Amino acid sequence: MGKAGKALRQVLETYSISQNQLAVTMGINRSTVSQWFNEMRDPLAESIPEIIEALEKINSSAARDFLVLYLGRIVEDDNHT
Repeated sequence: MGKAGKALRQVLETYSISQNQLAVTMGINRSTVSQWFNEMRDPLAESIPEIIEALEKINSSAARDFLVLYLGRIVEDDNHT
């Protein structure tokens, strides 16, 4: 499967975020997160921003790490000028 599942697994494990916590924050079934986590199914492209938004609510560092792992490069801060 794709990079999103691998990135999500690494971030959830690193930051001790449960699949259920992410699912509740996103307002989706835990089984959906489990499928992503276990690389049985990749998140749809439109789910990626929702994952990032939920991770941001839980732990902003986890959201940033997910982006870096998923995109495979360093993500610039939105606040720089």
